Amino acid sequence: MTRSETPAARPTLHPASQRLPTLKISLEDRPLFVHTLRPGRTIVGRSDRCDLALPADGISRVHCVVEQRPEGWWIADRSRHGIQVNGKPERRAPLVAGDVVRLGPYDIVFGEGGEDWLRSPTATTPLPAALHEELVEVGEEELTTVRAVLRCTAGPLEGQDIRLDRARMSIGGRGSSVVLPGDLPRAAVWVRVVRGRVMVEPGHTPVQLAGARVRDVTPALAGEEIRVGEHVFVVDTETRTETSSSLEAFGEMVGSSARMRHLFGVLHRMALHDAPVLVIGESGTGKELAARGLHDAGPRHDGPFIAVNCAAIADTLFESELFGHEKGAFTGATARQDGAFHHAHTGTLFLDEIGELKLDLQAKLLRTLESGEVKRVGSSKPDYPDVRLVAATNRNLADMVRQGTFREDLYFRLSVLPVRTPPLRERREDIALLARTLLARNHPGASLSDTAAEALTGYAWPGNVRELRNVLTRAVVLGGPRITPGQLAFNPWAFEGEPSSPASVAPTDEKASLEAALEAAGGNRTAAARRLGIPRSSLLYKLRKHGLM
Repeated sequence: MTRSETPAARPTLHPASQRLPTLKISLEDRPLFVHTLRPGRTIVGRSDRCDLALPADGISRVHCVVEQRPEGWWIADRSRHGIQVNGKPERRAPLVAGDVVRLGPYDIVFGEGGEDWLRSPTATTPLPAALHEELVEVGEEELTTVRAVLRCTAGPLEGQDIRLDRARMSIGGRGSSVVLPGDLPRAAVWVRVVRGRVMVEPGHTPVQLAGARVRDVTPALAGEEIRVGEHVFVVDTETRTETSSSLEAFGEMVGSSARMRHLFGVLHRMALHDAPVLVIGESGTGKELAARGLHDAGPRHDGPFIAVNCAAIADTLFESELFGHEKGAFTGATARQDGAFHHAHTGTLFLDEIGELKLDLQAKLLRTLESGEVKRVGSSKPDYPDVRLVAATNRNLADMVRQGTFREDLYFRLSVLPVRTPPLRERREDIALLARTLLARNHPGASLSDTAAEALTGYAWPGNVRELRNVLTRAVVLGGPRITPGQLAFNPWAFEGEPSSPASVAPTDEKASLEAALEAAGGNRTAAARRLGIPRSSLLYKLRKHGLM
């Protein structure tokens, strides 16, 4: 009888446990680092796209999956090399505290915590901390950020630091991202930051990491030496502390309230990492601005930012839009086409309105996020684009998981770093600053009277910043550059005699308003959306809901 048929008698670590379990990784009896498991699945393998990358001979690109299930934690083999649990080959087995998993040359101990192991007197060398395990603290008054650096300890640049502020940097002679003195070729070595981890990639000259030649993409731990010619670098971090009063903007987002300064600090922290971010907030609260800010402030800022509105893509075109297609894959596919994942390579992919995806489409997205493989429609050959994922929704995904309308495993994949953008009614002290900032950006020369600012502050703003922008635009267009309270019309529906609040519009009235806006705009959907004061994606959603497209 196998382990998978009869659970062990020892108590398992259940999902309800307040302490997340850990994987303690050793190589040839030498402790390396401790990896804390996250809810859901953790993919382990040689590929640097895995959640836990362990490059070595005998390790498959995707070797195994450690998964949280209702009854506890399980491990499943996904390789041709196999795994052993407590010395026995297993394809799938439950994990209990103290189990030892063998993957190639690595021993992995499953347990509740690694503090005692870290301090074990049997460890003959100090345990280096894995850079991807470093966290940054956000306090009420200060933001502390930690970024990876290469500190030169020997050679012409001794004492200098190289900041790893991009997803992939070349180091070497002329033409490299970082030019070193001496006779070195271009791109002697490549250094990546993958999900916050420092990875060393072979270039055009032999490079040593911790005394061993680098022959494949290899994770570098804090304190390990990288030797490039006559130059020796040590992987390290630098810490920077900013006071919250200096954090009154993030990208194009502005705000001086304590709530927004705290949000900007959290976003700055998240920008330095590569894990998926889930931005949660009501419509019009700046979720896309937060996503763009994460891209611009992070190491991928030189790469593309690709935004996809999941609610605006027809179900039949979802795979093609995200993953691309081959010529002839379906009727109308006259040429090979890249998908959004390909376009976002080395950059950020923003999936807006992720909560609108149907379950079958969620499964297809999950498969790509778990494996890192992107297959064009009509092709069996996978691509491996290097993408950071940011998703956004105005829906409660946790409730949707409980209702069975959103996959739990996808939710855990997306919400590694969750953040909420607050509505305007929760930060009224920012409204006047926001209004004047929007006027300066969109209507140079326009101004806002103090009494008008007071009127804006007293309104509930169900449409949040988007509604504020529309109110200001109407005031300038219809009343002139000096905005007074009399020019403020808070309800765009009032121009056509509709009810006093957009939220109170009945379905039949909404359909009639949509038809009227389309007719007035000559069928132009973008113009119709502008007339209604809503984004085009929302208009398309409403048109489909009422059978108007």
